[in-house]
Amino acid sequence: MTIANWCVLIACLLPTATVGLAKLTSRGAERYNNKHPRDWVSGLTGWKARANAAQMNGFEALPLFIAAVVLAQQAQAEQGRIDTLAMAFIAVRLVYVAMYLANQHALRTLVWIGGTAISIAILAMS
Repeated sequence: MTIANWCVLIACLLPTATVGLAKLTSRGAERYNNKHPRDWVSGLTGWKARANAAQMNGFEALPLFIAAVVLAQQAQAEQGRIDTLAMAFIAVRLVYVAMYLANQHALRTLVWIGGTAISIAILAMS
């Protein structure tokens, strides 16, 4: 498995890990309710609500990234470059989550643009 393929796996797991932070730190009345997870999410506020929003955005970013990696590899683009860009995508997504949780909306948007640009750069290699 290539580094880029590992990055695809990480990108697929990252959204769930993001909201997992909110689930693990919930206490008392706001404790995570697996019987009614949608109801639980609707009551979140603050950074926990932003963790859920970051999770949703993570899922939204996946199709372009996965397609870019697969198509670049099918086109037999230089694997080292695909790997490097895929690692950069993961790094940018981690920064994006941190900016989301910290409520840094302007920086978050810039970081999101960077992540999308990386996916487009990988796709352009195909």
